[in-house]
Amino acid sequence: MIQVEHLTKRYGGHTAVDDISFTVEDGCIYGLLGPNGAGKSTTMNIITGYLSATDGTVTINGHDIAEEPAAAKACIGYLPEQPPLYQDMTVREYLLFVAELKGTRKKADRIAAVENACARTGLQEMEGRLIRNLSKGYRQRVGIAGALLGTPKVIILDEPTVGLDPAQMIEIRSLIHDLGKTHTVILSSHILSEVQTVCDRVLIIAHGKLVAQGTPEELAGKLAAKG
Repeated sequence: MIQVEHLTKRYGGHTAVDDISFTVEDGCIYGLLGPNGAGKSTTMNIITGYLSATDGTVTINGHDIAEEPAAAKACIGYLPEQPPLYQDMTVREYLLFVAELKGTRKKADRIAAVENACARTGLQEMEGRLIRNLSKGYRQRVGIAGALLGTPKVIILDEPTVGLDPAQMIEIRSLIHDLGKTHTVILSSHILSEVQTVCDRVLIIAHGKLVAQGTPEELAGKLAAKG
């Protein structure tokens, strides 16, 4: 589904992402694990087309993100670390707006898509609420619902549980696990327990380099062997 080859991003003399290559297969939940500043968000932003790479390529479902950005982005639903929510809209208004932006032309289709996204993310009781009056956990749900619109095959979530209380974190992780049943999911996190709990495969990034990858069990075994 997603092929990342020799991905590099430099800012002047600083290399944020250093020659990273990996493949994301269909139907799995992938975790990008690393400390803050490791290069996870930069990698995410290049995959989603929000940043251009200095070198390397990203291909999504056969579409190069640099050469065919519209076709590649149509395969992706993206939740950035700071969701771009409009605080003075209700949940329903905002999601209908997002559905229209993503090219769902018929009003009836937009309404149906929003209802489905709200049902998937547990927002049925919140559709009429102003976004500014929602908790951080419910705002994240709105962001994830927006990412689901447009029927993307891949959902990309950048630090989806940052700033949440423990109960909200558990709820969002459960939601991500559920999304993995119908979508390929990539999430970035600096929380080891999070990727161990949620992800089928883990990519560990440090200082802009991909230093390890495998299932959580494989990586735990390697760490135990080193210990």
